[in-house]
Amino acid sequence: MTEDSATTEPEPTELRSVKQAAYDRFREALFDGRLKAGAFVSQRELVALLGLSIGALRELLPRLQYEGLLLVMPQRGIQITQIDLPMIRQAFQMRMALEREAVISAVRSMPDEVLREQEALHRAILEEVKVAPAPEVFQRGQQIDDGFHNLLINATQNDLLIQAYAVNAIRMRLIKRDRITLTQHVLPSAFGDHLAVIEAILSRDIHKASDAIDTHIMNARKRATEI
Repeated sequence: MTEDSATTEPEPTELRSVKQAAYDRFREALFDGRLKAGAFVSQRELVALLGLSIGALRELLPRLQYEGLLLVMPQRGIQITQIDLPMIRQAFQMRMALEREAVISAVRSMPDEVLREQEALHRAILEEVKVAPAPEVFQRGQQIDDGFHNLLINATQNDLLIQAYAVNAIRMRLIKRDRITLTQHVLPSAFGDHLAVIEAILSRDIHKASDAIDTHIMNARKRATEI
């Protein structure tokens, strides 16, 4: 190895950073609709869309396929994950398993003041929806919704569980965009479920908390499969 090559060769952490940036570009293209669920694209189209080199894309594809975000199909191209009933059922089943573990951890260790803060945020949005159901209220409601679930998951301090949840959260976000929107009808129901989860955790009752999160996720799954 020459001195020049030694100084220009990326360190492992730099390589991971480049790969993560490529992954983030793909994820954002899913979220903003540039990549449509179920669509077929070529490697050339993905390279142009994401601003990647063909080499970077080929390194990224195995991870995306392993995570179920796309399917590489010989002679046909690359298919972006479809939002169909099997995918929805699997995503919600995964979510239930992970969040059930999360609420058990929360019962054991999440401070009351953190839970009370979440309770106050939820009740404030519910009041706003009653008075002025403007689009920005529902946007903030979605942020509180996402923040609550992330709070539960992150409180486990289990990196493997958090990583699995992050991957499934991509699928859940696609499902929500395609099938579930927080509306004047949906938000009170979803937040009512959240408040029941918070109350159960505050009571430090593992069975009650597990039942509450199961009920919430089953209600969300029902909304997603009704369409």
